[in-house]
Amino acid sequence: MQVYLVGGAVRDELLGRPVSERDWVVVGATPEEMERLGFRPVGREFPVFLHPQTKEEYALARLERKTGAGYRGFVTEFSPDVSLEQDLMRRDLTINAMARSAEGALIDPHGGRNDLTQRQLRHVSAAFVEDPVRVLRVARFAARFAGLGFQIAPGTLALMQAMVVNGEVAALVPERVWREMERALAEATPEAFFDSLRDCDALCVVLPELHWDIGDRNVLQAAARLTPDGSVRFAALMAGTAVPMIEALCERLRVPNPYRELALLCARLKDRIQGADSSDAAGLVELLESADAFRRPERFDRLLLACSARAGAPAAPAAQSLLRDAAAVARGVSLASAHMDGLQGAQIAAALRAARVERIARLQSERRRS
Repeated sequence: MQVYLVGGAVRDELLGRPVSERDWVVVGATPEEMERLGFRPVGREFPVFLHPQTKEEYALARLERKTGAGYRGFVTEFSPDVSLEQDLMRRDLTINAMARSAEGALIDPHGGRNDLTQRQLRHVSAAFVEDPVRVLRVARFAARFAGLGFQIAPGTLALMQAMVVNGEVAALVPERVWREMERALAEATPEAFFDSLRDCDALCVVLPELHWDIGDRNVLQAAARLTPDGSVRFAALMAGTAVPMIEALCERLRVPNPYRELALLCARLKDRIQGADSSDAAGLVELLESADAFRRPERFDRLLLACSARAGAPAAPAAQSLLRDAAAVARGVSLASAHMDGLQGAQIAAALRAARVERIARLQSERRRS
């Protein structure tokens, strides 16, 4: 039995980047042998095991045979006879198809190290076209490494375009599209994900609701400069799209509620937030209520970040600074300070609102004087 470190850990070590997780391939073993050694099986579709101490993943070397459309149309074959080179052959990009032996020797049958030097995202073999998820993964790696100068190799881009034409990309399930998109949104240059899908003609297939142009690109870049939070980046990007289209995309891709809610809030309120400095105190309270700023202050802060990106500002403009201060003083209004003795039901809500309006009016007056 031989064990090799594979994939991203080898790639990132060669790039001088931090290694966040390590994956291993085991050659010459059976599932029964792994379990006898204390490894815990976790793979559903092929044999993957967790190390008894480190909990890192160890997968038996395997082959894949295409049997149908889409990324689920594969049969996985594994046995002690499958070699490391055969396992590496089934991987997507050359930079992900390298391994290190237990002695530290680099095994690089497909020129991954050279492609790291040349800053190329290049496919391993013609079998690349068999799995449409690879289109999304290449786009995601572009989002991760574009800042280092990486580009998709022309031959790989041509294969990605062919996968759109032959219908493979259309077979992607929505959940996988969202999974890769969510991960791309958290990368250093998320705009490269959408650029890459556009360049291979896949964007209109996997994200038909999205209108991707230079304005959207600039907004996403601005959001990436402001925060690493993927939900803020998603909201800033989607806020240029009509609300029904945002709802349709979120429903189709089963986008998690925190992303969906923030994107819809940003789309509905961005113009009012940008014009907040021209509102009176009552208008500001109504806007804060619409944004649910009193009950969900953390989400409100993320909403303002998304709107800052929409405005193209490196920092919060004056209107958003006013809103932050207004929300803070309004939250300071307590039931006691609002003089609610003897009030009931709707009267309490009206008194609380009036007290908030009064506090914000005072804030506006102070800001004008200063």
